Amino acid sequence: MYSRSSPGDSLPLYNWVNSSSSSRASTSTLETQPASPDSSTRGSTDLYYEVSSKHRKVVSSKWPSLFLHVPKPTFITGLLTIFTASYLLSLQAGDLLFINEHLGIIGTELLLSIISLTVVTVLLYASRMRSNTRRGTLLAIAFIFATLYCYDHGERFERHGFYNLLVFFVIFIPLNLVIALFYVLWCKIGNFLVYFSILLAIGGVSVCVSLVNYRWAFNQGTLGVFQYIPGECQWTGRNIPYIDLLPAGAQNFWAGSMYCRPESQHIKASVDGNGVLLVSCGSHDKDVFVDVLPETREWPLKDKDIWAAFNHLILKETIRLPYSSSRPFVLNETTQAVVVRCGSSSTIVTRVSPPIARLPDYVPPSDSDTRPSSDPPSILRPIRFDASGAPQMQLQRPNAVYLMLDAVSRRQFYRRLPKSAQVLKTIHRPGSHRLVELYRYHSVGYSTDNNTKAAYMGEIFPSNPNPLPIWAYYRDRGYVTARIEDSCDDWTKKYIGRNFESQEYSVGNRSLDYELTSPFCMPEYFPNVGNAYGNFKGPNSITARCLYGRYVHNWAFDYLYQLQSELREYRAKQLAHQKDARPYMISATFLEGHEGTGEVLRTLDNSLAEFLESMRDSGELNDTVLLIGADHGLHMGLNFAFFQNGRIEHQNPFFAMSVPEWLHEFSEKYQAENGSESVSPFAANEQRLTTPFETFHTFRVLADWPEFEIDSWKRSLFAPQRAGRTCEEAGIGANFCMCKTPATQ
Repeated sequence: MYSRSSPGDSLPLYNWVNSSSSSRASTSTLETQPASPDSSTRGSTDLYYEVSSKHRKVVSSKWPSLFLHVPKPTFITGLLTIFTASYLLSLQAGDLLFINEHLGIIGTELLLSIISLTVVTVLLYASRMRSNTRRGTLLAIAFIFATLYCYDHGERFERHGFYNLLVFFVIFIPLNLVIALFYVLWCKIGNFLVYFSILLAIGGVSVCVSLVNYRWAFNQGTLGVFQYIPGECQWTGRNIPYIDLLPAGAQNFWAGSMYCRPESQHIKASVDGNGVLLVSCGSHDKDVFVDVLPETREWPLKDKDIWAAFNHLILKETIRLPYSSSRPFVLNETTQAVVVRCGSSSTIVTRVSPPIARLPDYVPPSDSDTRPSSDPPSILRPIRFDASGAPQMQLQRPNAVYLMLDAVSRRQFYRRLPKSAQVLKTIHRPGSHRLVELYRYHSVGYSTDNNTKAAYMGEIFPSNPNPLPIWAYYRDRGYVTARIEDSCDDWTKKYIGRNFESQEYSVGNRSLDYELTSPFCMPEYFPNVGNAYGNFKGPNSITARCLYGRYVHNWAFDYLYQLQSELREYRAKQLAHQKDARPYMISATFLEGHEGTGEVLRTLDNSLAEFLESMRDSGELNDTVLLIGADHGLHMGLNFAFFQNGRIEHQNPFFAMSVPEWLHEFSEKYQAENGSESVSPFAANEQRLTTPFETFHTFRVLADWPEFEIDSWKRSLFAPQRAGRTCEEAGIGANFCMCKTPATQ
């Protein structure tokens, strides 16, 4: 045990005791050295100790005398006051813009609270104090946490206490475990500081090497690399990906398994060609019920308001019926999905209905027809190649499939979806279809709102009442349109609903042939009580998102496969009879990337990779443009809150596009013959500043094919965007610009 230099002095912070180690106590003797004649020059508070058995000398730093003489209860009270005050300050809230502008301050205040409580924690186990003081401190900490939780445990921008608490413990717990381990080793091992210094040096070198490697990895893409081109914008600030030092799963390992527990009863269920539901539950065949889910496509805007209980209305409209194998269970033609319940187990059965062949030709209303009423001079009439081309293929309208991965940056795609990234490389097959990736693809706003409006409408603030999303353009031009929302949400109501003159208007009925949303409003996934967007359940949870024993996205992919299968079969039959084959436009949204830890996205990897393989192997990419893109990168969590790399990733969402060879060839030829610069449009755009606005015009060109508006073509990804483009020219606000040209740095 250490002896004190003066019996009357309080035990200082660094005078720690290791009374638990009998071996150390038996071999180590602490002797107080007499003051040397010149000791007064070092100050009355400097101490000099020697541990004789270990030949360790501990020399105190020059602590201010005032600090050393502060009673521990007073010192701890001051630290707890700092902890409480800084945590309360970190709870400052407002709208989305306010949080974005004050995130650095909020993060600093949260760190200060963590450091303050960490010092208190170390004092509790590493310094000598009265047992009453220790118990009182623990009770005070528990009381403070309970009070802070009651004061604010919200999960929205306006009240974000629960998020603060999660971030607090994600940092506080590992930090204190490391400090406690350091303390134990320091007490147990002689010359520990020497060993620790060596390990620290080795670890520091290893971290530096790893960061250099991760910095290199940040620039890597599927087939190419981010190039530092003179005149092109560069990412601002110190782009060091510290977050890559954490192993996969480190940020939410405490949240439970990332796997879905299978249902106890295996259920076989399907719908035959006559619309008859067939169910086999084994031993539970006598206890089977079917929940017939409502078709939401025709619902008006007022019924799709998520804040006005869209999910409750779906549950209200769901009809539960008993199932018996002795009589046919025929589904209504408009029913897209049912939930089959056998005892305590359930499964979802989806189908595409009505069949594609029975879809009537859609005639858009005259007051909202998106087709031009006349041929303006900006429209290019049928595209034809020279005699070596194949006009029947080149004039064929391409299909479009768009997968929107919410909150996935370009780097996050490779970080959390490695299998999908590997399959993506194999999609690039010159002669059949080519892959294009945009390295400087930049968001135009903070969240899904502005970025998806730019991609789906070409404008952030609708200039006209009753605006229609891009899938309405496709339907007006004869496409079969389908949309999958796996979050119990409706994009049009949520983001542009306020721009409609009447909430009785049905955007789904106007713009879609098929819609699948209702299965993802089931309370087993989307809570119908309390906050549906919490941290531990719902579409924003940090845990595995499961529904009836499978990942939620698996049900979405099931329906996507069904759509593609029926559409391809119908299209093949039409072409075989030399009839006009209706192309299709499918869009699907996946929210696995939208949560604070960035870990749930890993659960999507296998399913996404399998889907990409099916697209590649089926030959569908020969006449289909596949777009995989995100609206923005992750705008929550440790990386975004504390590091510049997180802010850069937030504004650099992933975007890649597979283009059929004939469309790629036309774009190259058109640019060579009509462009102002002799470059490949795709190669140029890979390294130039692009945004969701270019995505919208790409959608427009595909919808109009084989005719297109020259202006849309020039603003699409089929034409090279201007070299050295600035954020202002691209439509990116100054507050969000993270890629700046040398002239604007």
